Amino acid sequence: MNFGYRERCLDHDPGPRHPESPDRLRAVRERLAGCHGVSYTAPDSAPVAAATAVHDPDYVEAFRQFCADGGGSWDADTVAVEATWEAALASTGLATWAARAALAGADGRDTPFALGRPPGHHAVEDGAMGFCFLNNVAVAAQLALDGDSRTDGAHQADGDRQGDGTDADTDGRDGPAAADTPEGGDAGDDSGTDDGPGGDDSPGGDTPGGVDRVAVLDWDVHHGNGTQDIFLDRGDVFFASLHEDGIYPGTGDSAETGTGPGEGATLNVPFPPGTTTSGYLAAVDDLVLPAFAAHDPDLVLVSAGFDAHEHDPISRMRVSTEGYGLLAQRLACFAEWADAPLAFVLEGGYGLDTLSDSVRVVHEVFDGYQPAPADEAVQAGARAVVDDVRDRGFDLAETPDFGTDD
Repeated sequence: MNFGYRERCLDHDPGPRHPESPDRLRAVRERLAGCHGVSYTAPDSAPVAAATAVHDPDYVEAFRQFCADGGGSWDADTVAVEATWEAALASTGLATWAARAALAGADGRDTPFALGRPPGHHAVEDGAMGFCFLNNVAVAAQLALDGDSRTDGAHQADGDRQGDGTDADTDGRDGPAAADTPEGGDAGDDSGTDDGPGGDDSPGGDTPGGVDRVAVLDWDVHHGNGTQDIFLDRGDVFFASLHEDGIYPGTGDSAETGTGPGEGATLNVPFPPGTTTSGYLAAVDDLVLPAFAAHDPDLVLVSAGFDAHEHDPISRMRVSTEGYGLLAQRLACFAEWADAPLAFVLEGGYGLDTLSDSVRVVHEVFDGYQPAPADEAVQAGARAVVDDVRDRGFDLAETPDFGTDD
């Protein structure tokens, strides 16, 4: 896979005891170091206009000023420092790069995966929460729909594709989003070029016309409330979430299916604690992919959190490392069948070994690895949830069996 990565994302440091630590990215990079076929890209930060395409401009400015004043606790869980503003714009830029790269034809072993932080899927239109400040995947989806019209022609370069993934600047740090730039990531408006890897004819180039429909699968253990809220009343983005019922943020009931023009374009699968890989695969096979097929997306984005892992320290779910490989394999097969570009955006995952192992197995699937099949039966509680969601009346298209050997 081609991983988007920026050293600047390490500068967001909410403190030594906070689970959303810079060590998460360090652990992933270390685990990927010995893998075949790994490449890195360091794209520009997102311009402020990209963030305000889905977030209230007053909130975005309040967040910028909060960081400029030194940061602090936005809420009990969501902590910022001065560098968080630039890190968040860098993380959002990685997500938009991944969407652009996929739309420009990057697939197979070059499938893009944005390794950014802070994560984004809890950030709502007008506020931060749950470790998230800017909703990375929502900005990426909106950019894909709008092309460049909502960013006043701002071009985000693919950046320099490198072997080590460090930022492509003379000092090894971040030039395009330097801290003394008046609007932070808007420096990217002047630094992007069309004569290298980020040009129109290469992965990461402009998407001036936009696409018609986007599908987002969020498999983080926590419901992606921010992404859902942003697109709840719209039919151009189909949002599906597989999450643990009864934990933060307390949303994502199966009855939440969208409103107005977005009715039927939100699909929530709130699994009971202890759900295993087989339950997740059943939801993807029986609900998510048939619903995506009916939506006929021009782009599929995965909010890839890995905190439903059986050994993650903050959840009670039981998805295995190989299970994440099977989920990724399902998405890859669907994307090929549906002729839909596919990109991944990192969300949660707080055990350093489980996170890094899971990202590694997702990469290895795209490098030809066949994950071990899930041999356990779908638990009765998980099956009841899948059946309940199916009874909600979603438009489900017939799809092939994407489970190769499991």
